[in-house]
Amino acid sequence: MLWKQMLRSALMLSLFTLIGVSLLLVAKLLTDEPIQEAERANLLATVNQLLPTDEYDNDPLQDTLQVRSPKYLGTDAPVTVYRARQNGEPVAVILTTVAPDGYSGDIKIMLAVYRDGRIAGVRVLKHKETPGLGDKIELRKSSWILSFDGLKLREDNVPMWAVRKDGGHFDQFTGATITPRAVIKAVRKALTFVQQKGDALYE
Repeated sequence: MLWKQMLRSALMLSLFTLIGVSLLLVAKLLTDEPIQEAERANLLATVNQLLPTDEYDNDPLQDTLQVRSPKYLGTDAPVTVYRARQNGEPVAVILTTVAPDGYSGDIKIMLAVYRDGRIAGVRVLKHKETPGLGDKIELRKSSWILSFDGLKLREDNVPMWAVRKDGGHFDQFTGATITPRAVIKAVRKALTFVQQKGDALYE
């Protein structure tokens, strides 16, 4: 009779396992779509912070291409480029870049660049910088990130892409110069990437 008890226990265990897996699959199906919609809404909200909605009439989240440039974008992973258009004409590209040399690790940044090379806006998406010091790269903590608005990288102004302490255009943070240096460098390299790719990104 022992084997019958063992068989019964094995069947019960299998049944419970099957029920558990089924419940997990149902929960995943029910939550995946809302999570994706929330992520999409957050992404679009960030895009709209960088680029006024009256400057484009397409859905940039549907008009994309994948690029890869560890040298200029700070990551080995593919990067999605979102393209904004007005009446079918290219207006700007929006992409992410990573500053790998922040004080406390990677700093993920999103920037929008007009077709003429001017920066429409820059925002920090994720970082681990020191609260009260390095976190001034966040717009809710400081207006420092707005210093990039309207700037354009040119051969004759490369030296300005640094903190004032290093002879550049940008303010540094008291006690946290490493953080703004990392962000400025990452944005400059991303602009270099956009310039090198040229119309291929916008078209």
